Amino acid sequence: MTVSQQPDPAMDRPLPDKDVRKRRPPVLRFILRLDTARRASRVVSLLAIDFVAIFGAILTALVLKAFLRDNWYFARSLGEARHSVAFAYLVAVLLFARSGLYAERAVRPGLATIVGSLFQTMVVTVIFALVQGEKFSSYYIFYGTLFFAVAYVSTARYVYERLTGMALRAAGYQRRAVIVGTGKHIEAVGHALQDGPHPAISVVGFISLVPRPDNGLTSLGRLEDLDHIIIAHRLDEVIIADPDFPQQEAVELVARCHQRGVRVRVAPSTMEILVHRAEFVPGQTVPLFELKPPVFDGIDFAIKRGFDVTVSVLVLIALSPVLAASALLIRFTSRGPIVYRSSRPGIGGVPFDCLKFRTMYRDADQRQADLESVNEATGALFKIKDDPRMTPVGRFLRRFSLDELPQLMNVLKGDMSLVGPRPLPQRDFERLEEWHKKRYLVLPGITGLWQVSGRSDLDFDDLVRLDFLYLERWSVYLDLTILVKTVPAVFTRRGSY
Repeated sequence: MTVSQQPDPAMDRPLPDKDVRKRRPPVLRFILRLDTARRASRVVSLLAIDFVAIFGAILTALVLKAFLRDNWYFARSLGEARHSVAFAYLVAVLLFARSGLYAERAVRPGLATIVGSLFQTMVVTVIFALVQGEKFSSYYIFYGTLFFAVAYVSTARYVYERLTGMALRAAGYQRRAVIVGTGKHIEAVGHALQDGPHPAISVVGFISLVPRPDNGLTSLGRLEDLDHIIIAHRLDEVIIADPDFPQQEAVELVARCHQRGVRVRVAPSTMEILVHRAEFVPGQTVPLFELKPPVFDGIDFAIKRGFDVTVSVLVLIALSPVLAASALLIRFTSRGPIVYRSSRPGIGGVPFDCLKFRTMYRDADQRQADLESVNEATGALFKIKDDPRMTPVGRFLRRFSLDELPQLMNVLKGDMSLVGPRPLPQRDFERLEEWHKKRYLVLPGITGLWQVSGRSDLDFDDLVRLDFLYLERWSVYLDLTILVKTVPAVFTRRGSY
């Protein structure tokens, strides 16, 4: 840890007034902002990308429909697409803009918002067409276009984010941030933000409210020096990483940061995740908010279950060659069953047989006790990167999570969901703390926020908090987002072992 002891000349400079809360005349704001051209190019680029993607989605749906009816004629489909795209694009752009999809990179939402906005676009266009007196023998053109629009818009924007991100990194651009809080919270957030080869945030250092910890980051001083620290280190963000941050200091910190044009962000605590779901209870002398249990029932359960069954059947059909090849490799390379049945606690702690392709030698369970001393995971988990019990084929299957594919049968049986908290082995379950067990209020999942947020690289308590976040904010769009993000997470093999 390096701590500069020399006075910084910047400390004696007058502090500029960039208060983000002040309003200026629109024309003056436009002229004064040096990055107006960059912002305009961002919006224009995204508008162009969305137009091409939506037009392509409509055209693909029309061409596929004509092809299946054996009257395929590209020019006719192209003409129909040109006729239909204007209204659909206008509605989509308005909904995208309302959802912040044209905002700056740091705050622009992702796939879940894209899917939600496109679904709303489909609903609006269907209603408009029916009001106009249109008659349809099938509504395929609407849901077909929705399917291709989700694929094209999300893919195009993903490529855009990657390319612009590479350009910004090549130009040396990173958002410079300081973390404010206490010891363990500073360390956890700081190292998480710097994880990966090209982090978007450069953690300049930290400001600790207590005697500074030895966490590998640079101490920048005291909270009282925040104004000068912002100027001296050209900060873009201040991140509060402490669930017990004093309220009065927090209010003052936010005001001081906004006065200097600096964004303030908060790393959420478990309580903040819970309060997101809180429901106001009227009629009390003190305003009260009830924390409802995040159990999927009624229409939510029906939607989630229908989604699980439909997608599982389609994936099983699509990946049947992969399943067959994996089974043959296991059969001819090591002794033992092809499918390993692991008894794991499911919803409510009730055990079920979790199906996996066998990736270890037959005596793996008996040898685990001898390996406890070299466990590399934290908390209740047991993980070893170079587990000596793993077969060569098993190591390959684990690398790409192919060993999890038989769990699609668990989903069809109703023991599991496609997305949800990962089911833990009985050994890990018995070591959980009571607050961890809230994750067993719902069906366990094949994939979840663990898998798309660092997987085995994260601390166990952080993994449990991700489960809480999923439980409180569940939606079909969130499930779809996690499923889509699981694919690159698997192929990049980040944290998988």
